[in-house]
Amino acid sequence: MDIAVIGLGLIGGSALRALAARGHQVLGYDADPATRATARTAAARAPRSGRWQVTGTIRDAVGGAGLVLVAVPLPALPRVLDEIAAAGYSGLVSDVTSVKTPVRMLVEQRLQGRHQRLAGFVGGHPMAGKESSGFAAADEELFRDCAWVLCFEPGSTSLTDWLDLAELVISLGARVVPATAEEHDRAVATVSHVPHLLATALAAAATDPLASALAAGSFRDGTRVAATRPELIAAMCGGNAPAVGPALDGIIAALSEARAALDAPDPIAALLPWLAPGHAMRAGWPPPLAAPLDIPARPDALLRLGRAGGWVRAVAPDRATVNVVRPAPQGPDGLLDDL
Repeated sequence: MDIAVIGLGLIGGSALRALAARGHQVLGYDADPATRATARTAAARAPRSGRWQVTGTIRDAVGGAGLVLVAVPLPALPRVLDEIAAAGYSGLVSDVTSVKTPVRMLVEQRLQGRHQRLAGFVGGHPMAGKESSGFAAADEELFRDCAWVLCFEPGSTSLTDWLDLAELVISLGARVVPATAEEHDRAVATVSHVPHLLATALAAAATDPLASALAAGSFRDGTRVAATRPELIAAMCGGNAPAVGPALDGIIAALSEARAALDAPDPIAALLPWLAPGHAMRAGWPPPLAAPLDIPARPDALLRLGRAGGWVRAVAPDRATVNVVRPAPQGPDGLLDDL
């Protein structure tokens, strides 16, 4: 497949390397001339079987592509989509942005609305990353064993396009999780976006030199993502504000309960019931898995799989079924029992 990757930071650069290493013809573009130069130098040093090219314009990058993978922060997305539309691109588009509903709306307004020949759009988000950023941090194995959400919007997403992207993502070693954009945004608000805010608040509070000297594993692990560039955290959290706000309210309320427990006559006893649910969840995460099974490659079945916490690990050659893994047991709702 001929693929264009627009944006060569950590995620885009890693996708560029991973796709080239697996035999795809990949053209990359980044708005920053220094990043383009770094990527060209790295391409010259890469094994011949896994090289890529870097272009100076988006028009050149997308010209012959069958897939355009957009890997820019949300604030840069409108300009990039406008340039893709101006280039007359008519193939498949996906993205790796950490918030999905605003991306879907922008694609509908600035790309599909202006260029009716666009083959389709499948929003995506690999749950992978590092606290370091930029092309220099890119790693072709970054996506191995990570969850990669591919959005399916009933009534608008092509199943053929979705399965094409699923096969491509699986080839990179990732686990494909189906979800709608709205479902994705609610989920990542809790497990990704709010944790960035909590990590930053905790890091900012550790100003005492003695505290800094004593900080060990819990501080290191709890603040790791605070090293992410502030503009990237602002883009992901601010771009997902409708979901992040309520999720943060819930955490603030829970912490307020812990604060009240500290004022109880016996704070140790008061904290124990507050601590129990979080301990139980973390001790059981990740959950045990059931044996893989085949389910129909239907939109309703795929979305139920994602809601059950499962993922796609292979697409059948005839595209009629997908092989999936899901947590076991399924629980009282039996989300997959009748598939």
